[in-house]
Amino acid sequence: MSDTRRRVKVYTLNEDRQWDDRGTGHVSSTFVERLKGISLLVRAESDGSLLLESKISPNTAYQKQQDTLIVWSEAENYDLALSFQEKAGCDEIWEKICQVQGKDPALEITQDPIDESEEERFEEMPETSHLVELPPCELARLEEIADLVTSVLSSPIRREKLALALMSEGYMKKLLQLFQVCEDLDNREGLHHLYEIVRGVLFLNKAALFEVMFSDDCIMDVVGCLEFDPSLVQPKKHREFLTKTAKFKEVIPITDSELRQKIHQTYRVQYIQDIILPTPSVFEENFLSTLTSFIFFNKVEIVSMLQEDEKFLTEVFAQLTDEATEDGKRRELVNFFKEFCAFSQTLQPQNRDAFFKTLANLGILPALEIVMGMDDLQVRAAATDIFSYLVEFSPSMVREFVMQEPQQTDDDVLLINVVIKQMICDSDPELGGAVQLMGLLRTLIDPENMLAPTNKTEKTEFLSFFYKYCMQVLTVPLLASTVDEKNCKDLQEGSTKINPVCPDNFQTAQLLALILELLTFCVEHHTYHIKTYIMNKDLLRRVLVLMNSKHTFLALCALRFMRRIIGQKDEYYNRYIVKGNLFEPVINTLLDNGTRYNLLNSAIIELFEFIKVEDIKSLIAHIIDNYYKALESIEYVQTFKGLKGRYEQEKDRQTLRLNRYRRDARTLDEDEEMWFNEDEDDDGEAIEKSRPEEEFPESYGKYMEAKKVKESDNKESFPKRTPTGSFKFTFSHSAGAANGTNGANCKPATSPTSAASPNGSPAMSLSLSTAILVAKTAMVGLVDYPDDEDEEDEDEEQSPRKRPRLGS
Repeated sequence: MSDTRRRVKVYTLNEDRQWDDRGTGHVSSTFVERLKGISLLVRAESDGSLLLESKISPNTAYQKQQDTLIVWSEAENYDLALSFQEKAGCDEIWEKICQVQGKDPALEITQDPIDESEEERFEEMPETSHLVELPPCELARLEEIADLVTSVLSSPIRREKLALALMSEGYMKKLLQLFQVCEDLDNREGLHHLYEIVRGVLFLNKAALFEVMFSDDCIMDVVGCLEFDPSLVQPKKHREFLTKTAKFKEVIPITDSELRQKIHQTYRVQYIQDIILPTPSVFEENFLSTLTSFIFFNKVEIVSMLQEDEKFLTEVFAQLTDEATEDGKRRELVNFFKEFCAFSQTLQPQNRDAFFKTLANLGILPALEIVMGMDDLQVRAAATDIFSYLVEFSPSMVREFVMQEPQQTDDDVLLINVVIKQMICDSDPELGGAVQLMGLLRTLIDPENMLAPTNKTEKTEFLSFFYKYCMQVLTVPLLASTVDEKNCKDLQEGSTKINPVCPDNFQTAQLLALILELLTFCVEHHTYHIKTYIMNKDLLRRVLVLMNSKHTFLALCALRFMRRIIGQKDEYYNRYIVKGNLFEPVINTLLDNGTRYNLLNSAIIELFEFIKVEDIKSLIAHIIDNYYKALESIEYVQTFKGLKGRYEQEKDRQTLRLNRYRRDARTLDEDEEMWFNEDEDDDGEAIEKSRPEEEFPESYGKYMEAKKVKESDNKESFPKRTPTGSFKFTFSHSAGAANGTNGANCKPATSPTSAASPNGSPAMSLSLSTAILVAKTAMVGLVDYPDDEDEEDEDEEQSPRKRPRLGS
């Protein structure tokens, strides 16, 4: 069999009964050794990858719809469809399928799946019983026809036979002509039968019947039949709505008659499915799957035809951005684009990308800046929907446009600030529009979708832009509502008029909760930028004013904001909280809440529990030092006693560390004493004690008295630092060194600029620690006596007078 290739789109039906586009490629029918049979293969036109490999099974039911569609099910709840670019390609593949199954290509469906019991029953029946004989199409036989149609719905094979019979000899058109007769005669019984017949025919789920019923000549009669539901006292007026109320508005004249017809047909069929037909039961859900597919592929075709008409889109954008365009006309243009973007969701991913890029190139974002600032609520709502489509498609595209906008003195003209302003000024009591816009802003500032490898600086650049030009606009209501807590309370208590910026106004409280939710998101994801903003604006203090709101949800939002800040475990934040004493409003709220066990109480307890578990020392010390007296009476949880325990543990550790430091300092003093009682000769060969230790304190005391006198005489006479920052000292040995008695004479080296003392000799200031360091490098070594620790213990018991260290 020859390998024939045709361009197709592959679709699969998802759990929501919507068609998902799997890609575009070329289909062929060929023998696949692995599958042991003739199979349909679709290879992607972009890279040649295999999009579909499906064996043509002899028992699979294939349906041909609208001349360019082939639909089938490979397994339970797994439906596939091939949408052909050309009718000839569809016909050829259909012939291959019918050839494998041994069916007549003239059929629209090869077979229906049936269960074994039904198949056995049909095998036992005479051959002629497989045919469905329709009664003559007459008024007197309408009841018989209705009974026949409703009786076959439970049998797939009988549905197929009935569909074949209805398509023969124009039977459907004859039935619809009888509707006109019954309506003229006001024959209610006949009209009720026609309702049952048309509804049953729709549930046959056959595309070939839909093509006839939804044609321009028949669709209004179909709608008319569905008006006369026997369960209704009075018929509905669906035709009146479709012909008079629902107006087809051409914002720009559509010259393509085929496109116009397709738009009308799609709208009316969608109306039949959504409005006229009752919601199908669980057993009827699959009866209208073909109707859903009919609408879906119509929308794909409409979007494709409009997108290919370059003159049409260019003209639409020209009028949309023209300042001379009337408001009513601009409203229609915006609504057109809203529907256009909604239809585009049916496109396959690569075509949808091209669609939105086309809109961006034509200037959809600058146009949105204009229409989102209009007073018309319907226009703003439609513009918001368009903006949501664009953000969902490509947040990076929107961010790139915003950063390329000219920086004018008035930041309100920026697109994001226009969006923020619309969110703040939402007049809906439930703030439905504000919630939607807040979600879009969150998507735009989310660093998770700023990681595109093509633009590694996007995150840094956009966040810097946002915090410079937009953050102050977002926080205006928050800062205005918390400008003065006392004044706000006075306004609530002393005036019957609601203060529009006071947080206890319910609608304002809702808005502030949205803003706090966004700021909390920023704390978690924008570590540097939001930290700088919080510190500069003292934002946390302002937010905690809202802990006094009578609306618990707003107080919880303020608490959540603080909890997220503490959760960062950042010492900059911790010092800011301690310095500002910012736990006070939280603890006051806890105490005011009393013994009530509610969400606010639990959230505050969780905040302190987190601090205890994470052992945030600076916050624990601040809480215990300042608030423990107020908190120690709370005993229904062990949180505050646990904080106190952590505090005491840390205090003990610090005390122990201080004692160790003092002990180390004492050891160093003893080392200095050992050095002072040792001497070395010029060659560094002999080191021995020069005098008993008990003689040293007296000479040392004399030395200190002499030093104090010299320092009081001339405070500027200090040894000069060398360029390296150390002091220069010269060491000389007395003549007694040769006689066995060593003296350590330490003289500071003076530079030419050194200040001299009044008596003409250089001023001397000696640092023992520095001298020790220099001497140790010159000595051969120091003796490490094994009984040092014992001597240290004795020193602690005797507590002799310690020699102070000389300061450099």
